[in-house]
Amino acid sequence: MNISVIIPTHNRCELLRRALLSVFAQTLLPTEVVVIDDGSTDNTATMIRTEFPAVSYYYQENSGVSSARNLGIQHTTGDWLAFLDSDDEWLPEKLMQQSAALIVNPDSKICHTEEQWIRNGIRVNPAKQYAKTGGWLFTECLALCAISPSTVMIHRSVFTAIGLFDTHLPVCEDYDLWLRITAHYPVLLIAEPHIKKYGGHADQLSQQLWGMDRFRITALQKIIDSGQLSIENQQAAVAMLLKKAEIYLNGVMKRGKTEEVSHYQQLIERYALKVWQ
Repeated sequence: MNISVIIPTHNRCELLRRALLSVFAQTLLPTEVVVIDDGSTDNTATMIRTEFPAVSYYYQENSGVSSARNLGIQHTTGDWLAFLDSDDEWLPEKLMQQSAALIVNPDSKICHTEEQWIRNGIRVNPAKQYAKTGGWLFTECLALCAISPSTVMIHRSVFTAIGLFDTHLPVCEDYDLWLRITAHYPVLLIAEPHIKKYGGHADQLSQQLWGMDRFRITALQKIIDSGQLSIENQQAAVAMLLKKAEIYLNGVMKRGKTEEVSHYQQLIERYALKVWQ
């Protein structure tokens, strides 16, 4: 199986070293490993050149994780693409287990795994709402990110069919992608954890931005307005958009954000009409 690994990074030299060591410790080594440096000012370039000469390294001016992942897709040649966030770590059997599962399920185009959570250096149990599932996952992907980028292997043809990461979204770009993918493809699950997902550090975008749901609302608008959803999925997506928009509207009202209040009131009125269409 021809596997390309794509790792976006920004000023995470030490964490990136850990991520790369986990890639080269795989029992099934990938065909190529590509690091997209999104404008780092630390020692990333020197570290890769001296410690990981087999890695293909590309530097771009700081443009965000979506742009970095998209550039990685463009610079790889493998039929299968595996993504790894630079602050996460793969367990040694990750690529081997996914490859074996995909060989047994040749119609599958995307495969993900369970994960271990590490928060502030301590292993914690994910809440039940974050439990991974397989099959047709569109409705499971509506409330929150049901797939973690560092767990997936995706066939290149999927991106040809549904497009790349949305560079207009500073966060929740993966939420947007999973909606577009799961509307058209079932997802294969390996129920054992094969990554260590780290959290709690200050440079995570989710730690820096208030009101993350406004970006999920944008993604929901996109998929609803695309006209590509089944009736069932369309109804579920509209219901989730209205739920998230109501919650967000209450938040901006409390903060006195007049322009946003008007915008979300109009948005709710517009999509409420779709419930009856």
